[in-house]
Amino acid sequence: MRNFDLSPLYRSTIGFDRLFSLLDQVSASDASAQTYPPYNIERTGENDYRITIAVAGFSEDELTIEAREAVLTVKGEKKAEAEDNGREMLYRGIAARAFERRFQLADHVEVKGASLEHGLLHVDLVRDIPDSKRARTIPIGKGETPQIEATIN
Repeated sequence: MRNFDLSPLYRSTIGFDRLFSLLDQVSASDASAQTYPPYNIERTGENDYRITIAVAGFSEDELTIEAREAVLTVKGEKKAEAEDNGREMLYRGIAARAFERRFQLADHVEVKGASLEHGLLHVDLVRDIPDSKRARTIPIGKGETPQIEATIN
């Protein structure tokens, strides 16, 4: 049985709080959690994140990335291989199975772009908080309360 303590990650991440809560729930309730393909989530800036997924053997046209309603879905499906001109496969150790990975995105996190290099799929994310939701500094007055003068007609 594997247990993961994700509490140190809560302090150092902004935008993925709900993601880590979901990971806690999944790992506690499902011992046979999906492990293919492996992935990393990293913070690349104050409001920038990157998900890196190991997709060795997949080409760009065999991968699909979709973002819908705060859920990022990455799918990979290998095309059927034609006969290898008389070659006989003795052992197949490179995984060529289809996969689907879903990531729950936090509020105001959007997909910025994706790239595939050296068998790694990089999905770049940015957290763009609207001005109305950002923290702002409130000036403190000098104890003077503004008085409203009434005009009598």
